[in-house]
Amino acid sequence: MQNLNQLMNDQVNTEYVSTGGIEIYRTKKMIDGNTATDHIRQHIDHCRGALYSSRYEYPGRYSRWDVGFIHPPLVILAKERQFTFESLNARGDILITAIYDYLSGHPDIDSLELIDSKMNGEIIQSNTVFPEEERSQQPSIFTVIRAVRSLFESEEDSFLGLYGAFGYDLILQFESIEKTLERDNESSDLVLYLPDEIVVVDHQANQAYQLSYDFRYKQKHTKPYERLTDEMKRDYTSPSTIKKYEPGRYTNLVHQARNEFKAGNMFEVVPSQTLYESCVSQPSEVFDRLQEINPSPYGFIINLGDEHLVGSSPEMYVRVEGTRVETCPISGTIKRGSNAIEDAEQIRKLLNSKKDEEELTMCTDVDRNDKSRICIPGSVNVVGRRQIEMYSHLIHTVDHVEGYLRPEYDALDAFLTHMWAVTVTGAPKKAAIKWIEDHEDTPRGWYGGAVGWYSFNGDLNTGLTLRTIRLKEDVAEVRVGATLLYDSIPEDEEEETLTKAAGLRKAILETDVKSEQNTLNKVGINKKILIVDHEDSFVHTLGNYFKQTGANVITMRAEGAKKSLIKERYDLVVLSPGPGRPEQFGMNQIIELALRKEIPMFGVCLGFQGIVEYFDGQLGLLDYPQHGKTTEITQNEENQLFNGLPEKFSASRYHSIYAETIPDSLVITGMSHDQIVMAVEHEDHPIYGVQFHPESIVSSKNNIGLQIIFNVMNAIETNSKKIKV
Repeated sequence: MQNLNQLMNDQVNTEYVSTGGIEIYRTKKMIDGNTATDHIRQHIDHCRGALYSSRYEYPGRYSRWDVGFIHPPLVILAKERQFTFESLNARGDILITAIYDYLSGHPDIDSLELIDSKMNGEIIQSNTVFPEEERSQQPSIFTVIRAVRSLFESEEDSFLGLYGAFGYDLILQFESIEKTLERDNESSDLVLYLPDEIVVVDHQANQAYQLSYDFRYKQKHTKPYERLTDEMKRDYTSPSTIKKYEPGRYTNLVHQARNEFKAGNMFEVVPSQTLYESCVSQPSEVFDRLQEINPSPYGFIINLGDEHLVGSSPEMYVRVEGTRVETCPISGTIKRGSNAIEDAEQIRKLLNSKKDEEELTMCTDVDRNDKSRICIPGSVNVVGRRQIEMYSHLIHTVDHVEGYLRPEYDALDAFLTHMWAVTVTGAPKKAAIKWIEDHEDTPRGWYGGAVGWYSFNGDLNTGLTLRTIRLKEDVAEVRVGATLLYDSIPEDEEEETLTKAAGLRKAILETDVKSEQNTLNKVGINKKILIVDHEDSFVHTLGNYFKQTGANVITMRAEGAKKSLIKERYDLVVLSPGPGRPEQFGMNQIIELALRKEIPMFGVCLGFQGIVEYFDGQLGLLDYPQHGKTTEITQNEENQLFNGLPEKFSASRYHSIYAETIPDSLVITGMSHDQIVMAVEHEDHPIYGVQFHPESIVSSKNNIGLQIIFNVMNAIETNSKKIKV
């Protein structure tokens, strides 16, 4: 087997002729996957180009690729029905000449002219009434895209193609909707690049390579040394006036939408709102932070010339491989918990939510309808239903839908029939798009459109432009929306939009994206704790919690603990859980030693029982053992142990012995739902006990278990009471 150095020097040269007669020379060179995209990241702030990065794997669903380039030789721009091809360097001049010759005389194109390095044209507005099955084939800017694909078409290559961004307003070429929002004449509806050097990282195959292309047309040949061009300078201006977020405005939109639902004009709609932030970071820095904060299947950074798009979209728009069409509608959203236990509870709530299920059902029904227009009858199927996907701040339910194209349709037909996804517009689509135009503050621009690539072999891979930051000069725009239906709670929907924006704003504002550390004070620093190990299965997790306070923890079994207590000084003795009864471990002797040395104590389960019994309480046997059972605990009164905790919280029990009677010297501070004593505190001394297990995962919600341990440490630090025997 070749070593890496040999592999790096390997390259494969391929020559082929496209359907349109362009000679294409491709060099494939293996490169180091760890550094494959570094050059793109280093230059994309100031050079045109794009990097698409998939950092979220879901078997059978999401792409395995990172694909990127800089210094493309050709860019395609479109605004309404007008389009421009611009050569960006000498290599592009050859390509633009070939495209001009190919488009000349096209029946759907008017005013085509080539001047120097720029070609302009306009799509003729057709007066023909098209059947709905042919709507995607009426003249539009995609007529030009389809022609370019035909010129370069070949089955020899799956990566040479057009890469870029598709704006939301492209839908207006297919639906007659009156514009009510003022548009920026300088903005584009579409920006696509034709690159001649593409870096590809295949995560599944664990390899990376660089594809370099040269072209020959009418005896003119591109030259490798012409590949690079000058970088653009990105200037920053003084901060512009940043429009402030208006609380309640989105809530009001929800109320208005609910009226439309009740009237029967729509059954769902996805309005959006825009949040603005000042941003002086380089786009690549924002991209890197966003990749770390919120890995996603469709991460991207695109330099569009005068602005950047940086995104971490969770949703596939349309993917076509061969004749298979795929989409993954997302609807049904809930905020993530702070840990896996809370996530599990949130997932349960989400899956049990009829409202969220109905949202996704409607979206998928519309999506299936989109495919049915162009797919083989009977081939449209839901291959994944309400599948859970986890992102940095949100949990989504996702359907996975497939269909197979009829012979007369291609990937662009699939792209257009789904325009735009129901998950960013609503349904019925035209009514929802009209409502959005009439009710949102500004045109959507890139939001709700798509990013990705259309390969000249006919394949397509695009993600919805969601969770995306638009960076222009010193301003970052974050646009977010939520799926509304009649059952929507207006305030909840507004909160959902803010949650969706949280990861993006974090990337913009340069917040530390490392794992969040426990924010509780290290109250255990310089404290020495002895944990008496009663041979239980949870002792070391309990010890870990105490170590998180900063304390020095020593764990010893009962006999060793007794000897250590005689010789050493400790700040706290922890009586661990364990099987059997307290007397089996000589617990009275341990408690007696701690009392004599005036050492505070904390007992868990068996340790709790030992404290109760030492102070003359009585133990009994439960009729039904509580092993691994979750119980609701209610605080009896204010106490140090449960400081900062809710009045009621859940915890896990592992016991069959319980405190049948409690001595007068112990104050009951917590009871279970079945009226079993769950916590006590000595009326005079810093001695505490709990019958439940604070170290169990059940108490991970809101860090309740850990908070109890910190409260123990705070109690022994601040309690002025001294143990006097």
